[in-house]
Amino acid sequence: MIESPRSALLQDRLTHGIVIGDGAMGTLLHARGISHESSFEHLNLTQPGLVRKVHEDYLAAGSDLLETNTFGANALRQAGFGQEVKVRDINLAGARLARSAAGLNRFVAGAVGPLPRPRGGEQVVSSEEEIRDVFREQMTALAEGGVDAFLLETFSDLASMKLALDVAGEIGLPAICQMAFLEGGVSRDGVSAEQAAEYLSAAGAMAVGANCGSGPRELGLIVERMLGSTNLPVTAFPNSGFPQYHEGRLIYLTTPEYFAAQGERMVRAGVSLVGGCCGTTPEHIRALARKVASLKPGPRVSLSPGAPAVPKAGPERPKRNTFLDDWGARPIITVELDPPKSLDCTAVLAAAGRLAEAGVDAISLAENPLARIRMGNLALAQKIQQETGLEVIVHITCRDRNLIGLHSDLMGAHLMGIRTILAVTGDPVAVSGESGATSVYDLNSVGLLELLSSLNGGRTMMGADLKGSTRFLLGAAFNPNQASMEGQLRRLKKKVAAGARFVQTQPVYSAEVLTELLERTAPLNIPVLVGIMPVVSERNAEFLHNEVPGIVLSDEVLARMRGKSGEAGAREGIAIAGELINAGRKTVGGFYLIPPFGRVELALELIEIIRADRP
Repeated sequence: MIESPRSALLQDRLTHGIVIGDGAMGTLLHARGISHESSFEHLNLTQPGLVRKVHEDYLAAGSDLLETNTFGANALRQAGFGQEVKVRDINLAGARLARSAAGLNRFVAGAVGPLPRPRGGEQVVSSEEEIRDVFREQMTALAEGGVDAFLLETFSDLASMKLALDVAGEIGLPAICQMAFLEGGVSRDGVSAEQAAEYLSAAGAMAVGANCGSGPRELGLIVERMLGSTNLPVTAFPNSGFPQYHEGRLIYLTTPEYFAAQGERMVRAGVSLVGGCCGTTPEHIRALARKVASLKPGPRVSLSPGAPAVPKAGPERPKRNTFLDDWGARPIITVELDPPKSLDCTAVLAAAGRLAEAGVDAISLAENPLARIRMGNLALAQKIQQETGLEVIVHITCRDRNLIGLHSDLMGAHLMGIRTILAVTGDPVAVSGESGATSVYDLNSVGLLELLSSLNGGRTMMGADLKGSTRFLLGAAFNPNQASMEGQLRRLKKKVAAGARFVQTQPVYSAEVLTELLERTAPLNIPVLVGIMPVVSERNAEFLHNEVPGIVLSDEVLARMRGKSGEAGAREGIAIAGELINAGRKTVGGFYLIPPFGRVELALELIEIIRADRP
């Protein structure tokens, strides 16, 4: 264990007085010429004078406590800069820089941020011990460099915070725990401010609080809620308001005077440690110090028993009627249509009408397939449902919207009467030629299913109460066209666990693949709708096989289509598709028909084959 004789002094100050923290490190480093693409933490080794000058500027402004320049100085974040082997050196240098600047009269907190989460939401490391090892490497070096405590900040989930707090306990230094809360005072994992304060107090934190996420007014309301849920010192490091994007830069416009006034309000409510996060500067801290340096934390007001807590999922609703109601009695039939590339949706609506007359169970409506611009499928789905009465399975991709947009569009989809969603990651923009577009991928398909399940439970993915709940039936995609299905099967199990209740597969062109697909997915006990997409020519077959992601044609199919085009090509394509339908007729959950080039007449022929008693 590594002990700091100043830790007890810091604890005493937090308990009986006011401690003024510092402000943002990255804001000043960027303003002083450092690119956002650089590792700010690596500057501890390459430009220590620049980092020390930031510390000195905050001390001159009135800070009692400095944070080390080590927020992202863990192996996972530094790997993105090729500096993962220097983690110990970066943290040791960061602690010594802050310690030498602070001297004996000011405190130093070792800044430790959360581990990175890749887009899609899956953890970079899989086990709790691996997570502890990453934190342990960083925090041990900070302790050896002379910090008085750890400042665990901007954590958006309680489980990760607890693991870092455990490591602090192993090392023997106290930890200030600051969570990042979303709108409404709920963390990303659905934990309320009150619950976080109670849990971290019981887990051994030195102080609890909040930072980042919002400006001083909203964060002040969050920490006031925490004050009523713990006897520990409470801390607050708000952003300098909300940023504006101007000429490629994020600009924070909150004035030092306003920031200081809000800081005073927090101190009078009982906050013991107040500083600044994103966008704050020495000018903000100087104004804050003038306002609060002579104050003591005000008396706390306990919250009423009705204080906000983590929203809970509503009671499970009775099963509603869906296109799957006849599953098991007969093969379900869905047909994919693509929205138009123009404003004219006449042809799509006509095709949907023909399919409705043929008695299909649902229309499956793609969203910008191959990352090419088409009409928005939510509005088109509503129109198809209104004009035909058919249920529409709306494909929603993670490529085109960030997490905010996904929530908003799905809530709007529910308002429009959309009830069935196929959650897909989406082809990357690189697949298309749409100049200037970028892929978003805040989530992957598993994360999107989790979001949809949260909405069905009456809350956002961040835990905010919706005052109602959606009623989406969730579907997942599956690609059986792999050398081995093992990886796809593992992923499909995750999708089912996240809420998927039916599956639509990529087109299948092999009876052997079809048999294995049905055998391997049978234990999931959900409808698997096998993709059937008839090829219409040799050129079409070669394009699908060689250029379209997720589609693999068998050697036999390629041979059979060789030299064929026009009507002969279409006839051979229908024959191949019919053979696959007959091969799976007795065991398949249903068929997902994908007519090429919008040729709905080919889908109608396949529907007749499916419904025939024999080939």
